[in-house]
Amino acid sequence: MSNDDTPEFELDEALEEDASENEALAEAYNRGLALQKSGDLAGAAQAYREALALDPDDPGGVSIRLAAIGAEAAPQKMPDAYVATLFDQHADVFDDILVDELGYCVPLLVRDLVQKLEIGPFDRLLDLGCGTGLTGMALADCTGHRTGVDLSERIVELAYDREVYNDLYVGEAVAFLEEFEEDDGSRPGWDMIAATDVFPYLGAVEPFLAGAVDRLKPRGYLAFSTETLSEEALEGRPYMVGPKSRFAQGEGYIRSSLDAAGFDILAMDPITVRLEDGDPVPGHLVIARLR
Repeated sequence: MSNDDTPEFELDEALEEDASENEALAEAYNRGLALQKSGDLAGAAQAYREALALDPDDPGGVSIRLAAIGAEAAPQKMPDAYVATLFDQHADVFDDILVDELGYCVPLLVRDLVQKLEIGPFDRLLDLGCGTGLTGMALADCTGHRTGVDLSERIVELAYDREVYNDLYVGEAVAFLEEFEEDDGSRPGWDMIAATDVFPYLGAVEPFLAGAVDRLKPRGYLAFSTETLSEEALEGRPYMVGPKSRFAQGEGYIRSSLDAAGFDILAMDPITVRLEDGDPVPGHLVIARLR
């Protein structure tokens, strides 16, 4: 979200008031930020570990920061508490930052690729990490029933105001795929699942793909974007936390994971996902079909 090296927010807002352990957590977190910015990575790592020990739920995303500075291995995903807090705090300026400052246009690229591949229309769309509804709007004319899901309650409120979704839920993408049931206990399926700007917060993609396989109708479609780094930077790793504190996945890892999960790749196009400090962030736009 931030145009700085790492997403910034006030950790104090994610903590309960008048608790000494939370004061200690905020102090350790802010000390880590200051040391990281000053170039003292060893000192920053120590402070971040203190913060993580005080609150393993990790609302400050210090596990991601530790991985970004090379002090710890990358976790399999970003902490839910961190992602929810980050987007809640940026909700009111979400579109301004994402579209105007970062040049984000992945939802429109998805729409263009759908037209190019001559697929659809789709009766039911599940938009995971729906944000304020940019993907739902882009696919509104080729989808019938639209369901949106996002971890941020504030973001979901803004998506509701756009009136583009038939149903909206607050939840984490993989957990939603695994657990969601209708009121009558049925487990609905979808013709297309979209996940624009979700994989940079996931890391390991296998749980997501397994959940998508379980929820897609036969020969259903999956559309998503990734951020990536060079093979030299990845050093053989399937994914890593990049310098901007988001996950980057290798192209080979995405291809092999889709194949193993039972998807055929219809398109895997290199794209510029967004700008960071004016520089393009490379990634891929993928549409795959369940075998």
